[in-house]
Parts: sequence; C-alpha cells; structure tokens
Amino acid sequence: MDTIYIVIVLVLLGLASLDLVVGVANDAVNFLNSSIGSKVAPLWVILTVASVGVLVGSLFSSGMMEIARSGVFHPGMFTFPQIMMLFLAVMVTDVILLDVFNTFGLPTSTTVSLIFELLGAAVAVALVNIWKTDTGALIDYINSGKALTIISGIFVSVAIAFVFGTIIMWISRLLFSFKYKDPFKYIGALWAGIALTAISYFAIFKGLKNTTLISKDTIAYIQENLGIMLFYTWLAWTAIMAILQHIFKVNILKIIILAGTAALALSFAGNDLVNFIGVFMAGLSSYEIASGVAASGGSVDTLMMDKLSDPVSGDWRYLFGAGIIMILALWFSKKAKTVTKTEVNLARQSEGIERFSSTGVSRSLVRNALNISKFAKKVMPKKVTDFVESRFKPLSENETSDASFDLIRASVNLTVSALLISAGTALTLPLSTTYVTFMVAMGSSLADRAWGRESAVYRITGVLTVIGGWFFTAFVAFTVAALVAFGLMYGGIYAIIGSILLVVVLFYQFTRVHKKREKNENKAEKPIAMNEHDIVVNCTQQIEESVATTIKIYQGILDGLFKEDRKSLSKLYKLADEFHGVSKRRRAYEVLPTLQSLEHNSLDTGQYYVQAVDYSYEISVSLRYITEASYKFIDNAHEGFSKEQIEDLRTLGSTFLTVFRDFNEMIKNNDYSGLNKIKERRAEILDLYSELVKKQIKRTKEKETGTRNSILYLNILNETKVIALKSTNLMRAQMNLFYSDEYNLALK
Repeated sequence: MDTIYIVIVLVLLGLASLDLVVGVANDAVNFLNSSIGSKVAPLWVILTVASVGVLVGSLFSSGMMEIARSGVFHPGMFTFPQIMMLFLAVMVTDVILLDVFNTFGLPTSTTVSLIFELLGAAVAVALVNIWKTDTGALIDYINSGKALTIISGIFVSVAIAFVFGTIIMWISRLLFSFKYKDPFKYIGALWAGIALTAISYFAIFKGLKNTTLISKDTIAYIQENLGIMLFYTWLAWTAIMAILQHIFKVNILKIIILAGTAALALSFAGNDLVNFIGVFMAGLSSYEIASGVAASGGSVDTLMMDKLSDPVSGDWRYLFGAGIIMILALWFSKKAKTVTKTEVNLARQSEGIERFSSTGVSRSLVRNALNISKFAKKVMPKKVTDFVESRFKPLSENETSDASFDLIRASVNLTVSALLISAGTALTLPLSTTYVTFMVAMGSSLADRAWGRESAVYRITGVLTVIGGWFFTAFVAFTVAALVAFGLMYGGIYAIIGSILLVVVLFYQFTRVHKKREKNENKAEKPIAMNEHDIVVNCTQQIEESVATTIKIYQGILDGLFKEDRKSLSKLYKLADEFHGVSKRRRAYEVLPTLQSLEHNSLDTGQYYVQAVDYSYEISVSLRYITEASYKFIDNAHEGFSKEQIEDLRTLGSTFLTVFRDFNEMIKNNDYSGLNKIKERRAEILDLYSELVKKQIKRTKEKETGTRNSILYLNILNETKVIALKSTNLMRAQMNLFYSDEYNLALK
C-alpha cells in the first residue's frame, strides 16, 4: 500500500494532538466559568478538580466515536483514498477554525464545528466522485436524517437553556436573596441535596453511560428504577450536606460547585473527545482495514469503507494520551483563559470595562425590556413589587467580594446545565454542552440583574456576538471543509503538503494576534490605584509614556511623509490607533473608580488626575487623526510635499519635538523650573503656525500645490497647534501638583 496513507495517518495524529489543545482552550469555559467566576477556591484547586474529571471522562469515552465514522455520511459510499482525504480536510479545518475563535476569546461548539466539517467535506468528496463517474446522487452519500436531527436539537437547546437558566435563577434569588447566608442555614441542605442529585445523575447517566466499565445491564437497571434511585440519592445527599453544614461548619455551596465542575469536565471529556480525536481514530481504523485488504492482495483504491459503520471501542492508550494532553492544555493554555474571561465578564455582577460596544439591536432590546418592566410594575400590586425588589437588593460595597458573581449563581449555573444536558440525553436529543452552559450562564445573569442599565447594551451585544459566532461556525466549517476537500481531491500530495503548511502558518499568525490582543487588554485592565501615592506615581508614569509615544509618532510621521514611506506610516498608524485606544479606555472606565478611591480632601490630586487623563486623550486623538490622514495620503499615491513645505514642516517639527523632549526630561528629573521656557517655545509654535498657514494659502492661490496636498498640510499644522496647547496644559497640571502640599504628602 502506498506510503502516502501512512503519512496521512501520522498527519491526522499530529492534527488531533493540536486539535485537543485548541479544543480544550475553547471548551474549558463550559466547566470552569462557574468556579472561576465565583472564586470558589484557588485556581489550582479548580484546575485540579477539573483535571480529575477530564482524565476519568477521557478513559470512559468510546461509544461516541461513531459520530466521526458514520454519523453524518454513509462510509460505504466512499473508497479508502476518498475517506482519507475527507478526514484530512476535516482535521485541517477544525484546527484552524477553533484557533480563530480562541484567538478572539469567543466560545463556540466543537460539536457543531465537527458535524458541519464532516458534512462539508463529505459533500465535496461525494460531488467529485459523482462528477468523475457520472453516476449516483448526493443524497445517497449523506446521512441527512441523522444530521438534521443533530443540528436541530443543538440549536433548539439554545432557547431552552436560556429560558430555564433565567427562571430558575430568578426563583433562587427570590428564595435566598443576595444575603443568602441566613436563609441558607435552614434550607441549604435541601438545596444542596437537589443540586448534587442532579449533578450525580448527570455524571453517571451523561458522562459514564457510554463507558465499557459500566455494563449495559447496569445502565438499563438505573433507567428502569430511575425515580426511586433519584429519591434515595437526594435523601442521602441532603443528610450528608446537613451533617457537613451544621456539625462540621462546612460551606456546602463550595462542594456543589466543585462537584459540578468535576461532573461537567467528566462529561466534556467523555462525550466531546470525539470532536478532537474521533476523526483520527476513524482514519486509523480505515488504514487498518485497508492494510488487511492490501495484505491479502486486494486493491485499496477501490475499497469501499462499509466496515466503518460497525461499532467500535476506542483504544484506552489513545484515550489516556488524549486526556493528558487536555489536562496540560487546561493548565497552560493562555487562550483557554481568554475564552473563559469572555464568558465570566459577560456574566459578572459588577460594573467594569465592557469588551463589546453597543449596537442598534442591543439598544432596541434594552428599551423594550425597560418598557415591559415599567408595565409589570404598574399592573403588579405594590406589596409584591416591594417584596421582589427587597430580594434583589444588591449588596453594599463593604459586603461585596471581588468575585464576578456569588456561590448561589454558580451553583444554579452548574445544576441547571447538568439537568438540561441529562434530560436531553434521556430523550436522545443531541445537545451542545457549550451552548447549554453558556446560555444558562447568560440567563442566570439576566435574572440576577447583572445586566444593569449601565452595562446591558454592551452585555447583550456580547451575547449576540457569541451566538452569531455559532451560526458563523456552522457556515464556515461547512464551507472551508468543502474547499479543503476539493483541493485535496484534485491536488493530491501537493495539496496535502500545502494544507499542512497552511495550518502551521495560520497557527503561528493567530498566536501573534492573540499575544498582541492580550497585551492591549492587560494595558487597559491594569489595577486601578486606590490611594494618592499610587495615583500620582502611576499617572506620572503614564504621562511619561505618552510623551515618549508622542515624540516617536510625530517624528515618524514627518520622516514617513518626506520619504513617502508607506510601510513606516502604516506601522505608525497602528501605533497611534493603539495609543488612542488605551487613552480612550482609561478615560471611559478608570476616571470614576479612581476618583471614588480618593479621600474627600484630595481635591488637587483628583483635579490633576482628571486633567492628565483628558489632555493625554486629546493628544492621542490628534496624533491618530494626522497619522491616519498621512498614511492614506501616501497609500493613495498622491503627489508628495514640495521642498518648501518639507522645510517648513521640519522647522515646525523641530520646535515641537524640542518642547516634548524638554518636558520628558522634566518628568524624569522632577524639575519643572524650565516650564517658562517651554511656554516661550509654545508661543513660537503658535506664531510659526500662523506664518505657515499664510504661506500655504499663498501657495494654494498660486496653484503651486494640489487640493489634497494642501488639506493634509493644513491638517498637520492645525493638529500640531492643538497638541502643543494640550501638552502645555498637561505640563502645567503636572507642575501644579508637583508644588502642591498633597503631592508631597502623597509621596511620603
């Protein structure tokens, strides 16, 4: 048999290993968000509990492997070479697609991606076969009935999960309120009993039902006696939790959350493992089947792959190895933390930096919700309204912790997710664990009033973005897998090599993009200073960085324009845009919390901080504007500046940059005695500005320069004047604070 098939199997193995890493990075949010969001335990404890669940679940995974082999298409309609190309197309697409979502921190369904990739690749390979043989119909190749059942069940679960998450969280908060510790003393054991019974049922029925370690007879017995077994399980858990709570003074909510985390991790590994290694296992089985035929003298080129429809049990060695890779990814993948952070931020109770902006749809939904709320208050009796409001009264600042949400919500998220997934499994309905857990978390956030009027439009935009990404996943997975399959069918060995190189290049590029995004987010999310000393020191440092960035960008703009260097201007535009973004986020989200942290008599420090942030932002706006205009001017290949214009801008730029370099030295040396000299230079800039504008008007009238040339030139002059004025104000604010009593006290 041709050695190319051994190479394909090895490539599938490598891609499966990589897919495990990118898959876990996305699916980790399913079982980590409740524990991490509620800060139920140190991160290493949460990851250890999840790791145990993942390892156990991976060893018990075997019965779901048929999805990759025959769940979407009829393998008996494909030859061995065709099926290998189909599997390779699926794996290449899956690695790329999941890594894209991880890079941008968006949770998606690995189940949906796998199903649509299998469907797209199968359609492409089937069409090639039909075109070549001029026989058969596409419907003969695709297991359309099962595929449609899987797809419809998955998307229906989105609405169901959101509704149930909202209702049960609302009832739970009505029952316990935000001050849940007192009522939990009396009914906490009953609550814990219900939650742990649901989680136990979920772990056994959903997570372990396909394992070979539990016999079919045992599973059947559990199903036949399910009601009585659940009742006794609830009694047992309730008794145990009551003893732990009242005698040993254990916080049983933490037990619920950690147990739910382990159960969801077990289910994820046991059922979703097929999404990562199922295709490789199917490819390996195909190779083994073909090897047997080749050994007996048969031809593998015409071998039909009917045997892939036979039941299969996964090799425990591969399952164990997959479990280890998933655990390592869980602990060390930075992209897993990014995806988890997205969901936790959308669900958090407190205000803060919102990652998403508002849209027309989100604004419309919020307005409608407010109208419905007003109507409900009118028709409901005042006593009922007052009672409900009292149960949803948020905690004061002194009572809140730094967790994104409390233990009650975390336990609801895990319990409802476990119940819905278990119910779907019992009814043989295919569900996406990602969709269910995410929508339950969003529903509980809505019911818990985490989406206040200050954040609702942004949170809803985030949820709609994620949901839109799910539909995008299905479309792109189908399309890209089909295109890759077409390429492999027609390109042969060259297409195989090209697809491998494509994965390597894109994986490297997405890693770079993620590092850059992470760096920018970390800049924007630096801890806000909570005392005068930190505010003064941090703000001074930020001003120093802003001044250095201004010098770099402004000098680069002039050099790039004079040399008509498009590449350098492109880089400067990105730098200016990043500088503007950081300044904008600081102005929008840091000012109010910082002012609230100051003492009542720290008026000078507060005024200085507001002025520093505002002036820095205004400078960044001007820099971004002229950088963008300069880049587009050169990018559109317009005629450059004349010698006279270049000389004029050099003169202006020299004075401008001297001002900023002197200011930079003042900050470093804490010596502002030279501010009067800077004011004199600012006056020179303003006089020079007036003179250069007049010269340009004269050149324009005499038609020595073109329209676009003149517009850009005047814009640069005007923005330079604006930056000079704002920078002088910034220097004055810095000097005033330096000589104030508050400054000296703050630095002591």
